[in-house]
Amino acid sequence: MQVQLLKSKIHRARVTASNVDYEGSLAIDQDLMDRVGLFPYEKILCGNMSNGERFETYAIPAPRGSRAIVLNGATAHLGKPGDRLTIMSYTWVDKLKARKWKPRVVVLGAQNEIVDARGL
Repeated sequence: MQVQLLKSKIHRARVTASNVDYEGSLAIDQDLMDRVGLFPYEKILCGNMSNGERFETYAIPAPRGSRAIVLNGATAHLGKPGDRLTIMSYTWVDKLKARKWKPRVVVLGAQNEIVDARGL
């Protein structure tokens, strides 16, 4: 049997821009994606801490070191620059490994800099 567990989490990511005319997705600084093990086009669940919205989309890489978090397409209507997001992805893990599973988590500060990291 397998269980679905948290794989990657970027907590308190500050939205830096939005672009309703883009076809969709959430752009995330490639350095942050690498740090938590997110792949380009991977499905993600986002919770907007500022307004309570929750939405699914996929991650695309923003330029390395940009600290960019950009709402694209329809998701641009679910937040605005300055909002704080929790960005999560999940994976299936065999139940024998599930008890020792550790997700890769980063917590970001005011400028989307990493202030805490776990499971890396």
